[in-house]
Amino acid sequence: MLGTRFTDFIPDDFNKANFENLLNIFLQILNIMAGDVGETLRVMNDLDRDYNITADDYGMGDFINDLKQKGYLTDENDINSIKITAKTERAIRKRSLEQIFDKLKKGGSGNHTSFFSGAGDEINSDKRKFNFGDSFDQIDNTSSFINAQINHGLENFNITEEDLVIEEKEYKTITSTVLMIDISHSMILYGEDRITPAKTVAMALAELISTKYPKDTLDLIVFGNDAWPIEIRDLPYLEVGPYHTNTCEGLELAMDILRRRKTKNKQIFMITDGKPTCLKEGAKYYKNSYGLDRKIVNKTLDKAAICRKLGITITTFMIARDPYLQSFVRDFTKVNQGRAYYSSLNNLGEFLFEDFVKNRRRTVR
Repeated sequence: MLGTRFTDFIPDDFNKANFENLLNIFLQILNIMAGDVGETLRVMNDLDRDYNITADDYGMGDFINDLKQKGYLTDENDINSIKITAKTERAIRKRSLEQIFDKLKKGGSGNHTSFFSGAGDEINSDKRKFNFGDSFDQIDNTSSFINAQINHGLENFNITEEDLVIEEKEYKTITSTVLMIDISHSMILYGEDRITPAKTVAMALAELISTKYPKDTLDLIVFGNDAWPIEIRDLPYLEVGPYHTNTCEGLELAMDILRRRKTKNKQIFMITDGKPTCLKEGAKYYKNSYGLDRKIVNKTLDKAAICRKLGITITTFMIARDPYLQSFVRDFTKVNQGRAYYSSLNNLGEFLFEDFVKNRRRTVR
């Protein structure tokens, strides 16, 4: 028996220079660079120089030409104003979704229905007798005909209401979600890029809802000193600013949005890495970055209580492990009766997607 033989690994230049492979690198760097095409291409040129990511017969110039011809880039007749297109924005969202779902495939859920039977799209294994008002498309024809034969015989075949059997269907819930993203300065402090994973998760969630749950709604909010809504197409360009963390303002805006939604299930997902440090009082700001300011904390807890009264569940994804911050999140979660995850940057997407799936399977009361 010869056993296993090991040889030197020789990379294949042909596979290395494939357009799709280079596109994947381009989209990843573009997300980190907040949609700055020039800076993204500069980084790719540096990578090519240091690591030879292209081949002799397919260089960076060929790749850039293909990006333009395939509709990923437009320069509007000005090489200095090269920009990404809507096609590129969709590609980034799709890539983000695939990136996160690759981690969920083994333990991921199915079609995310609720625990309740009723009018829906998917047949389950439950069956029952026909009741007045049931839809005819729920009738199990085979079981109903068998009942008719047993009850009335074959010679004088007759089918009555008592013979009819109903196949239960899964009741599909419709959910309105507001995703709050912290863009305060701490999201890039200490050399750690926390905003890029947050953007990636937001784009993946947007792509999931638009493709798999088109009846659901997703609204996006960013919050720093103030809070304001953004569109899905703005996500690739999202950057951190020189802001404090005004969680109250973000929650207030989220509640205003959800009050206008007619759906029964309403939820807020909040991605943050720090404590609330700012309040807006009229035209002025009250700020305190040192410790947990009692005034700011109490106002934030008040907002959590109001959300609870409105039936809005808040799920907090805290990208920090400081004990005193975790203590604040526990208090915040207890007041809202929501959920909290102390996630790392690597598993943020897994936590958020699993919780989104779970929330679609229950009715907020």
